[in-house]
Amino acid sequence: MSIRVMLVDDQVLLRTGFRMVLAAQPDMEVVAEAGDGVEALEVLRSTAVDVVLMDVRMPKLDGVETTRRICSEPDAPKVLILTTFDLDEYAFSGLKAGASGFMLKDVPPAELLGAIRSVHSGDAVVAPSTTRRLLDRFSPMLPSSGKEPEHKGLERLTDREREVMMLVAQGLSNGEIAARLVLSEATVKTHVGRILTKLGLRDRVQVVVLAYESGLVRAGGGAA
Repeated sequence: MSIRVMLVDDQVLLRTGFRMVLAAQPDMEVVAEAGDGVEALEVLRSTAVDVVLMDVRMPKLDGVETTRRICSEPDAPKVLILTTFDLDEYAFSGLKAGASGFMLKDVPPAELLGAIRSVHSGDAVVAPSTTRRLLDRFSPMLPSSGKEPEHKGLERLTDREREVMMLVAQGLSNGEIAARLVLSEATVKTHVGRILTKLGLRDRVQVVVLAYESGLVRAGGGAA
């Protein structure tokens, strides 16, 4: 079954380019388009979509608030934020709003297609190191309390799961975490899955954001 994609961007030329790239793929189909957030929300009420490619700077309703509203709905499509700069406060806000990742608008077509497939399968598409750079740069936007994090799910994590969570937040891939903790990569992936379930998060991007917001990790990548 084809991946049903929606394009949300106020620039018609960009939507046309993305549509041409996606139309050439046997496993993808552009089922809807919108020029702003308000139109996107309206279209989604009557159109089944798997992945939304979301611009951030749009009239009427920007991509961050649109993403927040989409992701608050049950069985929401996955959202992939598209931005002009890789260190962009809009991209960070989009991740906090529930997006499964972000990419640059000028990304090579093969990478964009791979990202759409990854998001559709439930993976995040922001490289951990890129997420870390975002969070380090925009850490002033985060609470700076030195208190122990109060997220109700954190106390349910085992010591090992908390250790894995902190390494994810420091920008390590599953393979790097496995090497650091002397575990198999499959075991690390299992730990990450359990962390997601216990904390009610969608993907590892949200794990990183929560780790910084809750104070488990400080800006700069160090454990709190």
